[in-house]
Amino acid sequence: MSNTSGLNHLGLAVADLDQTTRFFESVLGWQETARDESYPRNSITDGKLRLTLWQVDHSFPPKAFDRRHNIGLHHLALEVDTEAELLRLADEVAAWPGVVIEFMPEFMGAGPRKHMMFAEPGGIRLELVWMGV
Repeated sequence: MSNTSGLNHLGLAVADLDQTTRFFESVLGWQETARDESYPRNSITDGKLRLTLWQVDHSFPPKAFDRRHNIGLHHLALEVDTEAELLRLADEVAAWPGVVIEFMPEFMGAGPRKHMMFAEPGGIRLELVWMGV
């Protein structure tokens, strides 16, 4: 039996706190629930998952995460309820300034599940997944 009971939150370091927050709010419909300008950092949620976003210190050159060479977060996968929602969000994500699309919605394996991969403007690698049911 596990000694833990689920994810409380996931903390992510981002290049630009306001830019990443705007992306999550405007494109994905998340809500900011707390902010601390002394770090700076904030908390955002979709109602089920909570992220804390931490502004990197720009007095040092930031280093982008390389999923093939660094230990840490490979990507964050977020589930959507319908294929139509995945396709709608894919178009909105692709049109957002600074987003880098890795691939647009495609089948996972033989399907019917579909997913897409992209980096939001702050560089966090995200996946949107429709489970095909």
